Amino acid sequence: MSNFQSSVVYQIYVKSFYDSNGDGIGDLNGIREKLPYLRKLGVDDIWITPFFPSPMHDNGYDVSDYTAVNPMFGTMEDCEALIAEADALGMGLMFDMVFNHTSWDHAWFRKALEGDPEYMDYYIFRDGVDGRAPTDWIASFGDPAWEYVPSLNKWYLHLFDKSQPDLNWENPKVREELKNVIRFWKAKGVRGFRFDVLNLISKPERFEGEGAGHRYCKDGRHVHEFIRELVADTGIETMVTVGEMASTTLDNCVRYTNPQSHELSMCFNFHHLKVDYKDGDKWALMEPDLVKLRDLFREWQEEMARQGGWSAVFWCNHDQPRIVSRFGDEGAYWKRSAKMLGTFVHLLRGTPYIYQGEELGMTNAHFQSIEEYRDVEAINYYHILLDRGATEEQALAVLAQRARDNGRTPMQWTAGDNAGFTTGTPWIGLPENRAFLNAEAEEADPDSILHYYRNLVQLRKDHPIIARGDIRFLDTGNGKILAYERTLEGRKLTVVCSFSGQPEALRLESSPAGEALVENFPGAVNWETVEPYAAFAVLE
Repeated sequence: MSNFQSSVVYQIYVKSFYDSNGDGIGDLNGIREKLPYLRKLGVDDIWITPFFPSPMHDNGYDVSDYTAVNPMFGTMEDCEALIAEADALGMGLMFDMVFNHTSWDHAWFRKALEGDPEYMDYYIFRDGVDGRAPTDWIASFGDPAWEYVPSLNKWYLHLFDKSQPDLNWENPKVREELKNVIRFWKAKGVRGFRFDVLNLISKPERFEGEGAGHRYCKDGRHVHEFIRELVADTGIETMVTVGEMASTTLDNCVRYTNPQSHELSMCFNFHHLKVDYKDGDKWALMEPDLVKLRDLFREWQEEMARQGGWSAVFWCNHDQPRIVSRFGDEGAYWKRSAKMLGTFVHLLRGTPYIYQGEELGMTNAHFQSIEEYRDVEAINYYHILLDRGATEEQALAVLAQRARDNGRTPMQWTAGDNAGFTTGTPWIGLPENRAFLNAEAEEADPDSILHYYRNLVQLRKDHPIIARGDIRFLDTGNGKILAYERTLEGRKLTVVCSFSGQPEALRLESSPAGEALVENFPGAVNWETVEPYAAFAVLE
């Protein structure tokens, strides 16, 4: 068994985790100060979002220098100290590599804009067609995916914001530059890497079509070849690596993660986080389709197991709203539903990821005006929704459920000013519930979500059936109850989770007899009528 199979990863959105110097922005020294908290939680690896120099048009995912530290977040000495201190506490750091694109402030792109042919070939420049863009592709944030450069009379591709020009991975010089970035951080003692939108790096031979540009680039013709080359030439196959895969397929995720492929340890897919998108549109609201949720998990979990792939399993990250606000309950069943959602993910087959504050049950922000939002995507889509005929109230209601800023509000440490995140003015506002929803209060409450998460993390280390067992989803006779069983060496763990705010009837083929390994409230185990948001796992 590879070590990452029994590991748990914690994701830090550095800008919002902890501010050590009072400027309102989280920083590397803030992470250092909170390492004991993470050690007590029991996590093995810490994924830190980009802290490299950046104009911050996309909150750091527009990198202008891959081997330096943005002064906003600290110094290289701070970074080296963080790596060393985490290592001393038995935790590895995973850095976030944004290799599909750079910032337009990157030295490579500045040289390209000067007309240097060597650096123009680092990016994807094309001639227009009849005075228009090469294609009618739309970028992920809603704008056209091609930007015109008058001085060059050419257009460059950006699958995201126009400040994020896509790199040309067909150019071996580009691939070597990126390998050198990996080598640099590996030499600093980094133990793993998360690769942003990695399955978009290989572009089509011909640019044609219309609509969302990433559709034409996902899982491209050379993507597996490029990943194998990157991994082999940097010697990171034995390290923890995870790829973010946009709109990918199950077969490709098997290829990305099967050890025989020599590519990645695991990958993220996002299909399960689109079951509340009406007609596939993130900005069109609907109640979660729980039957579809179950079917997606069943297909991906069972097939990845059958074919030898490995998943990163998760609910939350810096690009998602808070899961308890989305699939749980912010009211009477807040604590119970947050524990249920944690149970469901942590007992699956795969490596669980905890996003900062998820272990506290942090909720969406419930901002009341567009001025409170900071994310380029949210602001763009607010105006797109208005252009489509929505009122301001309707557009804000959509953002309140969908905006990425919901996952980016500061970590709630205490009930004090700014939730103990900063002594200054936070770069983005905080939810009102910080008065009771904070780490200090939950540390003092043995029945808290925080204590429950610590138990979930420890269970994976104590019980090989969770880390290594096979998985089969069960028919519950009820679309609102998701259940699965894990099996290993003659033992069986049955997991039952209700996604309903009402009591629900449960009908399994048989009622397992064994000990309750975990339950999210006393007496949760019931094989006939499952209480609202109940979660339990019974080990035979």
